[in-house]
Amino acid sequence: MDVSVEARVARLSPSLAPPRITWQKLTVLPTAILAVLLATWLWFRQATLDRISEHALSDGQVSEALWQHVELTAISTFFVLVIAIPLGVLLTRGAFRKATPVAMALANAARATPAIGLLALLVIWLGTGIRAALIGMIVYAVLPVLSNTVAGLRANDPALLEAARGIGMSPLGVLGRVELPLAVPLILAGVRTALVLNVGTATLATFAGGGGLGVLITTGITTHRMPVLVLGSVLTVVLALLVDWLASLAELLLRPRGLEAGGGQCQSGC
Repeated sequence: MDVSVEARVARLSPSLAPPRITWQKLTVLPTAILAVLLATWLWFRQATLDRISEHALSDGQVSEALWQHVELTAISTFFVLVIAIPLGVLLTRGAFRKATPVAMALANAARATPAIGLLALLVIWLGTGIRAALIGMIVYAVLPVLSNTVAGLRANDPALLEAARGIGMSPLGVLGRVELPLAVPLILAGVRTALVLNVGTATLATFAGGGGLGVLITTGITTHRMPVLVLGSVLTVVLALLVDWLASLAELLLRPRGLEAGGGQCQSGC
């Protein structure tokens, strides 16, 4: 076997690149988030809270709502990954390729459905509670991860895959050592999108009885209490920005060496 072919395939193993994170990436957004939180805190110090506002924000209700929001986002994203990535791999294998248009059409239909309408249907079916909220969030966020997984795997260079098979790799080995590492940038981009979507969709979980920061937002709207509304909205925006920032760092740290963000192409002379 030609050594150059083996070298080309070996470069595709999922070794991680050294950190490529600039100080701007590490500091600009966190500084902006801290500035927003500080401005909100200063505004609250001079705001007048009546009994209704104090009741809505007392007894650890803010921290509880924030924790519920984080929990909803983390659990739903975990199940999105468990469902979407294996399904994306399956839809690029053999006879299952024919089912790809149908699966993508269903995912697009779910994504096009208004989130509040989807939650309402799930509440009618399952009743109120965290289960209905989580299922709605999962269905809503599957599309970006699924479509990016399929696109990343389809974008792989057939010559590299053939070279991997030529040196005796099994189909599972080709998938694990070549195809998935090359698709990592696109998959991570889909995961990042799903995370931010879930943070936003979790605010609607309150309508399904799932809790989260949406409780503060709806309470502020229904009682016409601006401090409660502002706090719920600011915390939601800050959480979305923080999640997006952390996901962008993960994209850089987990991207295999020599791969562009567009996925599938080697820059190191393979």
